[in-house]
Amino acid sequence: MTAMRHLDDIEAWATRAEVEMTPLSGKTPPALRTVLIEWPLVSAPMAEVLTGASRAAIQRNLGWMEARGLIREVTGQGRFRMWRAAI
Repeated sequence: MTAMRHLDDIEAWATRAEVEMTPLSGKTPPALRTVLIEWPLVSAPMAEVLTGASRAAIQRNLGWMEARGLIREVTGQGRFRMWRAAI
């Protein structure tokens, strides 16, 4: 039951993120959104590899998403940070 509820939460987050990210152009925003749907925690280097985007594009999009409350940084560090969907 908990797993089903989590999947429902992820689906609702994906819909909300898609709507919020509509103004963004390029391939990186939807690719990054997909990575955050598929993985519980994501680092910038991991997102870079999984999306094929540059580190700068990933950092820019992660910052944009965090500023809008779509994702949350969970490590509390300046380096080796990890993000998750803000469900």
